[in-house]
Amino acid sequence: MFASALETIPSANIIDYLKSLSQKETIVRFVVGYPVNLNGRPSEAAHDVDTFLGVLRKEFPDVPVTLEDERFTSVLAHRAMIDGGMKKSARRDKMEVDKISAAIILQGYLDRNQNKGTK
Repeated sequence: MFASALETIPSANIIDYLKSLSQKETIVRFVVGYPVNLNGRPSEAAHDVDTFLGVLRKEFPDVPVTLEDERFTSVLAHRAMIDGGMKKSARRDKMEVDKISAAIILQGYLDRNQNKGTK
């Protein structure tokens, strides 16, 4: 199974987007990148993710949430962009980096759970 990104949604619109998506698709789990420092402790940005997680769990109480370490995903995304031949101007687009980073986070989750029967 391979992860692929759908699209990048502004943070302010994510819950509405997920509600709309849930009308068309069955959501069995949310895999959320969690920002941690090199020492494994939550980074300053973790507070914003924690706030989002509270809203996500309130709006989708029956959908499990898995947190994935997002360290180095931007670096890996840039490397994938270079290896894929993306032009420098495209590699500067934060939305493209975020989209590829999200796919990397999801692929990491899928790879670790492929034989566990976890959706």
